[in-house]
Amino acid sequence: MSDSIGYVYVEVADRVEADIRAGRLPVGSRLPNERDMGAQYGVAHGTARRAVQELRDRGLVRTLPNKGTFVVKPPEA
Repeated sequence: MSDSIGYVYVEVADRVEADIRAGRLPVGSRLPNERDMGAQYGVAHGTARRAVQELRDRGLVRTLPNKGTFVVKPPEA
């Protein structure tokens, strides 16, 4: 992660959002589970969980119980 001052979960959410907006994670894509996402971004499981919540709050993903978290059509920037 960067050396800037801020919350790490926001940095992770920003990186995932950039991937969504760039089309690297298209609509309908399933995000990795929180443990895998933590490993992918080099953060703790709880940090990945907060990042996913941030992405839900931004309207970029939707979590379906027992199915996973999926990219939805992003709101206009």
